[in-house]
Amino acid sequence: MKTKNSIFIFFLLNLFACSNSDTESDAYGNFEAVETIISAEASGKILSFDIEEGQKIEKNTLIGQIDSTLLYLKMAQLDAQKQDIQTATSDILSQIAVLDEQKKNLNIEKKRLENLLKDEAASQKQLDDLNGQIRVIDRQIESIRTKNSTVLSKLNIITKQVDELNELIARCRIINPLTGMVMSKYAEPLEMTAVGKPLYKIANLSKMTLRVYVSGDQLPHILLGQKVVVLMDENKDTNREIEGTVMWISSNSEFTPKTIQTKEERVNLVYAVKIQVNNTEGHIKIGMPGEIRFAKTENDE
Repeated sequence: MKTKNSIFIFFLLNLFACSNSDTESDAYGNFEAVETIISAEASGKILSFDIEEGQKIEKNTLIGQIDSTLLYLKMAQLDAQKQDIQTATSDILSQIAVLDEQKKNLNIEKKRLENLLKDEAASQKQLDDLNGQIRVIDRQIESIRTKNSTVLSKLNIITKQVDELNELIARCRIINPLTGMVMSKYAEPLEMTAVGKPLYKIANLSKMTLRVYVSGDQLPHILLGQKVVVLMDENKDTNREIEGTVMWISSNSEFTPKTIQTKEERVNLVYAVKIQVNNTEGHIKIGMPGEIRFAKTENDE
């Protein structure tokens, strides 16, 4: 009787071992996400900063404001200078218009004198004097246009300064550049900030990366773009399965991190592989452990 029980137990153990071998994962690792640190693009006091850690923010959302009072005062000064220059330009154009009208009248008089000169009713000196007056007006117009060019150059400089101020004022508005979840917040309202100072860290959790480590024997069977089965803990006894895609394979080997379990000894050299998975439902969290299984081939079977 004891012999039959021993045989039955041995059979069950073998069956469990075979079943466990079939479901054993090929690689293990942890989930990651691309975390982006958003820094200030202007210096000054933070007037508002309406975000909290764990909050999801859409792209192009206005989330804060840095004090831009000094910039607006500078803008008002430039606007006044611009108005003065535009007024000066208008006066110059009016002077040119008056001279053009005088020249037009002199040209009419010139034609009349030329006709009289043909009939010998006018002298050559009268025509020469008239041509001299026309040349003087041409020089006056040229001089005024040169002066206008100088004024327009100043106006162009002011315009560029205004554009620069508009850009600086726009940078005082803290606008979230990408959709994601706030992972860390480094500043608070009423604090002073500076260009390049970190304000918060955000991560797009809709797509996660599972970094796993494979042995040299497994490496030849892994391809970029390859589909794999990703497993994550559903509860104590079962796993949730989702599809993943191999997006990166390390070209350098390294020692297995202590937090990773592989089929080989940890002292063996392994290669890091990144698997991208969709996380639209939000079940996957940063740092959560995960496993992968490669598709079985006929040779494996």
